[in-house]
Amino acid sequence: MIINYLVIMNALGLAAMGLDKKKAIRNEWRIPEKTLFLISAIGGSIGTFLGMHLFRHKTKHWYFVVGMPAILMVHVVIGWIIYSKMYLG
Repeated sequence: MIINYLVIMNALGLAAMGLDKKKAIRNEWRIPEKTLFLISAIGGSIGTFLGMHLFRHKTKHWYFVVGMPAILMVHVVIGWIIYSKMYLG
């Protein structure tokens, strides 16, 4: 169940970064930055981080360059804690 949620959130994060980049190129209405951070914070950090680099999007904004990896690292630590408590005793 949790794996399905994370897959969906990360796909959403990747898609949101790609869509926002496309809209930026076309000078269209954009996805708010707080929405991109929200998607990342609620489980889409891998997809959002990959989207930053695959689409070369938001890579010059310091708060994305620092914030997205920070959120990802928090998720990795939380995941490790949960894994270690469940499987390592």
